[in-house]
Amino acid sequence: MLNENIKNLRKSKGLSQEELAIKLNVVRQTVSKWENGLSVPDSSMLISLADELDTSVSELLGEPITEPATDDLKTISEKLEVINLQLAKRSMARVKTVRWLLISLCVLITVIFIALIAINGSYLNWNYNNPELAVAGTIMHGFEFVFVRLAPIVFLASVIGIVITYRKK
Repeated sequence: MLNENIKNLRKSKGLSQEELAIKLNVVRQTVSKWENGLSVPDSSMLISLADELDTSVSELLGEPITEPATDDLKTISEKLEVINLQLAKRSMARVKTVRWLLISLCVLITVIFIALIAINGSYLNWNYNNPELAVAGTIMHGFEFVFVRLAPIVFLASVIGIVITYRKK
């Protein structure tokens, strides 16, 4: 059926096998094999072939084309509605997860700030002649230095993110 459809559509378009082959970037023998039923085009070539012959792949394959009935359209619209509801639920679940992650980040930053205030830089009074204390004190000072500069920016970004996620309700 496919081979006859290719041949009939090619002839109705007034194309030779050679001309069709050039348009599809294949050799003439390939078109001849399709028309004689010795081989079939692959899926991407079938789409290109249908485009060149101004037809649909379904018609090229010989499948009957029926107009969708209103019941079919109603069924399709109901399925689409269910899919849209599922996507909306997933989206809201993601928004809630992001919101709680941002809230947790804000709480964590606040707790670390409280802990840094509580130690009040006591590590600065350690005996840095002791190598272990020197390493630990340097790490603590480096952490505090970076944290105090970056945490407010991250905190504000988190609060903005929380506000934005609440607006998406």
